[in-house]
Amino acid sequence: MQNKYMSRICDQILLDKLDAKGAVLIKGAKWCGKTTTAEKVAKSIIYMEDPAKKQQYLQLADVNPKQLLHGEVPHLIDEWQLAPKLWDAVRFEVDQRDDFGQFILTGSAVPPDSSEISHTGTGRITSLTMRPMTLYESGDSDGSVSLKELFLKEDEPFGSCNHSLDDIAYFICRGGWPKSIGRSKKVSLAQAFDYVDAVVESDISRIDNVERDSERAKKILRAYARSVASEASLTSILNDVRSGGGDTFSENTLRSYLSAFRKVFVIEDTNAWNPNLRSKTAIRSSDTRYFVDPSIAVASLGIGPNDLINDLATTGLLFENLCVRDLRVYAESLDGKVYHFRDKKGLECDAVVHLRNGSYGLIEIKLGGEKLIEEGAANLLKLKDSIDTDKMKEPSFMMVLCGVAPFSYKRADGVYVVPIGNLRN
Repeated sequence: MQNKYMSRICDQILLDKLDAKGAVLIKGAKWCGKTTTAEKVAKSIIYMEDPAKKQQYLQLADVNPKQLLHGEVPHLIDEWQLAPKLWDAVRFEVDQRDDFGQFILTGSAVPPDSSEISHTGTGRITSLTMRPMTLYESGDSDGSVSLKELFLKEDEPFGSCNHSLDDIAYFICRGGWPKSIGRSKKVSLAQAFDYVDAVVESDISRIDNVERDSERAKKILRAYARSVASEASLTSILNDVRSGGGDTFSENTLRSYLSAFRKVFVIEDTNAWNPNLRSKTAIRSSDTRYFVDPSIAVASLGIGPNDLINDLATTGLLFENLCVRDLRVYAESLDGKVYHFRDKKGLECDAVVHLRNGSYGLIEIKLGGEKLIEEGAANLLKLKDSIDTDKMKEPSFMMVLCGVAPFSYKRADGVYVVPIGNLRN
């Protein structure tokens, strides 16, 4: 069983942000490791959810929040959103101290009442989004291919990978929850189911003190899971939810539930990429539907690794969610974001990693097999040819990111083929 701290990619990001700002907010899904990561850096800590002190802390936050800011720095306030007034108190204290690295705030939900926050914290408080563990962080990628080096074009990637389809199905179902790493398969696979139960039974109602029905929440998560890696409209998701019968949903009700899921970092859609193209082909602007971790989709559907092996179409979509999860973490460590591209003619790119300096990489995600790799490479080359390089840079790289492939290599046409079990930031 894994007891020691497993290094996270955001460890260095947190240190860098503390060096540059008075306070850092670490936000993200429950159980993804925010508190554990913050504890490694903090010199003093207040746990707002400590049952023995919670009421006292909440009262102090209401009448004299400064009392909760005392302690050796960096001072960690865990689950700060339970007392939104702390935000302004931290922001003001940072101003008074006029120094960096004073506070770390962690939160697994957006504050229920933002009216208690009068200042954005711009210039004083910076944020860091933490997600479940990537395969590199969990030790399931050897990291022989670096996304950073692909952008720098320093070396041609090479690495071998022996992950089987069974392994990929297990990684999808296990997810990146720290408590699922290093445990038995039975224990590991139970984590996502427990997570979904906690979300639908309490978290989405606690977020804004609006009572929401757990069975409705489950139906919506199932419908969202069936739409994963697609640009499904709210109407199509609503129709899917209604198709089970026995309940009527309005679009406003659906929006309310989806908003709650976003606020507790369960779903995380990907925005459309809008490059300069040579043709006047219209670019689709719909977001692509994803969960913060693919295991949430699996648990919502009530399936496991064996079910995925018997339904490779579904596996491919959920594998895409896994890759997008990892790419988001890797990209953010490089000061970048992940987008999705599709035009009205059907030309698409599963993931575009776009850095702040304007560099970008085009990535097609395929479960494996020579035919799918060829399809992915052809799509990438077609998209590259359609980009107007007089108005923007050429792509730094093109990559087919695979689940099952024996090794990483560069094709004669310049497209990289990389198993997810070789990739790192």
